[in-house]
Amino acid sequence: MTPSQVLDFARQKGVRQVDIRFTDLPGLAHHISYPISQLSEASFEEGFGIDGSSIRGWAAINESDMLLIPDPATAYIDPFFDVPTLCMAGDIQDPITRQRYDRDPRWIARKAELYLLNTGVADAAFFGAEAEFFIFDNIRFDQNAQSGFYFIDADEGRWNSAREQNNLGYRPRYKEGYFPLPPTDHYQNLRAEMAECLQSVGLEVECHHHEVATGGQAEIDIRYDTIVRAADGMMLFKYVVRNVAYRRGKTVTFMPKPLFGDNGSGMHCHQSLWKNGRPLFAGDGYAGLSQLALWYIGGLLHHARALSAIIAPTTNSYKRLVPGYEAPVNLAYSRRNRSAAIRIPMYSPNPKARRIEFRPPDPSANPYLAFAAMLMAGLDGILNRIDPGEPLDKDIYDLSPEELRGVPAMPASLDEALQCLEQDHEFLLRGDVFTEELIETWINYKQKNEADAVRLRPHPYEFALYYDI
Repeated sequence: MTPSQVLDFARQKGVRQVDIRFTDLPGLAHHISYPISQLSEASFEEGFGIDGSSIRGWAAINESDMLLIPDPATAYIDPFFDVPTLCMAGDIQDPITRQRYDRDPRWIARKAELYLLNTGVADAAFFGAEAEFFIFDNIRFDQNAQSGFYFIDADEGRWNSAREQNNLGYRPRYKEGYFPLPPTDHYQNLRAEMAECLQSVGLEVECHHHEVATGGQAEIDIRYDTIVRAADGMMLFKYVVRNVAYRRGKTVTFMPKPLFGDNGSGMHCHQSLWKNGRPLFAGDGYAGLSQLALWYIGGLLHHARALSAIIAPTTNSYKRLVPGYEAPVNLAYSRRNRSAAIRIPMYSPNPKARRIEFRPPDPSANPYLAFAAMLMAGLDGILNRIDPGEPLDKDIYDLSPEELRGVPAMPASLDEALQCLEQDHEFLLRGDVFTEELIETWINYKQKNEADAVRLRPHPYEFALYYDI
């Protein structure tokens, strides 16, 4: 919609509030609301003033004033607010220079799209992300100087099979939760409600199902889109899924690995490049791929260890990225093989369906930064003709130690991932998509507030291991 169409739409729907949303550097959504009388056509140029110094990873207090500019193309009616509310994504501008803010994740994703156009390689990059999540009934956690704990309760949790009251059985076994029918699948109705709500706000749902883990692990797939729109969609997806669950007395987490001993949640990213309406990844090479697609794979694999600090950006991410839980730890590519970091789906012979699926990302990632970084790595592979090597069609988890030595692996911790990013990020700086200052801010923030913060605190299992040492 155009600004005038947004205002007409608001009048037709009886809107009384407007809510502008934006995303901080680590990937948490924020919002601010105004009476609808405050929104005019001029608002889409002049914006609304906000304090940027209180947003994680953003401006210092002496440069805190910023403008939030609503994007009319993202307008929808919020399905949860009692007062009729029009929602839009917002872009951040400097009020003095009127330039887009370099730490605004949405601007970084947009710059990646502009860089793609400037290379001449393609005119569109499509991303389809599959963000898995868990549905719990109750969650308690705390951490202080003398205690630290978490406690998860899930009616569908396998560990609850010994519950004395209200126990009707039908719980998925560990690693055996894929596609069960109700009543073993407890959340068919809840996921269907989530899917309906997602469609009501403009997202196209392709399917939904129970995932491999117990504890209500779920997946709802939404249709692919261009980078900024796909990232907008992922932020909206998380918002809707959480709030539908909350409304039904459940809680959703996108933590990569909340349960010990069962599969974690990934955010597998399907990717393809197009030009003049023609798919560029289809060809007569391995698995029906073009040479350009193989170079794109080469770029992703070559920079995967550096990418990990952006696409798997939490200490908890590396609880998921371990062998034995379908996690794509080893950096190889293969058709159909889900143990490889890159899988080439073979569902359809249609050239338009030819794409690659990058499996290491998880849903704790900021989608704007993650999609932009993956595109930059793939483009680096194309521009420098990076050979991805030979495909690996064996089950990687069945390889001998000798065979496995030749397959590079993802980092084993956030500390290691941040070191990899520090050593290899020049490909992200091309076209000023990412800046040196932003990379430095990201590394410092993640190291101090997450990696060091977790490393310095005693772990509950350490008491079981060492209390009587």
